[in-house]
Amino acid sequence: MLNKETGKEITKHGLSIGIERSGIHIFLSLRVVGKLTHADYETITPMIDAALSEVKEPKVKAIVDISDMDGWEARAAWDDFKIGLKHKNDFGKIAIYGNKHWQEMAAKIGSWFISGEIKYFGNETDALSWLMEN
Repeated sequence: MLNKETGKEITKHGLSIGIERSGIHIFLSLRVVGKLTHADYETITPMIDAALSEVKEPKVKAIVDISDMDGWEARAAWDDFKIGLKHKNDFGKIAIYGNKHWQEMAAKIGSWFISGEIKYFGNETDALSWLMEN
């Protein structure tokens, strides 16, 4: 998309987050757009930390839409890794869906650092179905 005034390309990037809680269960939904930056993680990390810190032994199920994701800046990839290490025992299941081969590979690498199950899907319907299983 072009800015009409400057004629320059407008690029969107960032994370949107939804958090729902039911007792000790937390349902987290993330949507990633564009190439993530360190500033994106500076915004989202406190939200995730706050949601998880108030619940003893959280049982988090997460769905992550990366279909519009273009990658990470190097520092943002490190931020993502740090979140994974900090909350590695908080997640029960993480369903990730996207539409690029590298996204599937990134999901597999992420599974090395999280104690819960992580599975990659090509669409939201299959991701949600798996996430809602016991």
